[in-house]
Amino acid sequence: MIEWVAATGEGQGARLTLRPQRALDARQFVILFAALAGAMWLVAGMAWLAGNVFGPVFALLHSALLAASLRWVWRQGDRHEVILVSPSRVEVRRSAEPGALFSAHPCWVRLRIGQGGQSVTLSSSGKRTDVGAFLGPAERRELAGRLQQLLAAVVGRDGETQGSGR
Repeated sequence: MIEWVAATGEGQGARLTLRPQRALDARQFVILFAALAGAMWLVAGMAWLAGNVFGPVFALLHSALLAASLRWVWRQGDRHEVILVSPSRVEVRRSAEPGALFSAHPCWVRLRIGQGGQSVTLSSSGKRTDVGAFLGPAERRELAGRLQQLLAAVVGRDGETQGSGR
């Protein structure tokens, strides 16, 4: 998902916030866990009644593993990237890193679009960073188009792609 906020003041530049799509919200994740754990405990209870004393132990271990896995999946959805494009700088920040991952003047930034929009890379002065790796192919193409327009607007170019890998 791409959130776009246009810059105020000069009217040039913008801030793009990239977030991965989530299939379920927090309540739905809890319902999913409850349904899976409930079915697992039902089978474990029936196994225990049939004489398998280890059924509930394995169900407990499996419930803990399932809960840890679903929590990890949920936390992966919290990550995000922020791309700031202004007349004075282009900056990329990631949620997992405290400072800017990439920062350069827009005149020196090259936008590279991989074959078929498979990757979007910003580079300058030997530094490179891939952006939007967790987005789907259509969203990456949209991101590349928006970045191309923003860079052209803040630098005053006519919108051509620099270093396109097509």
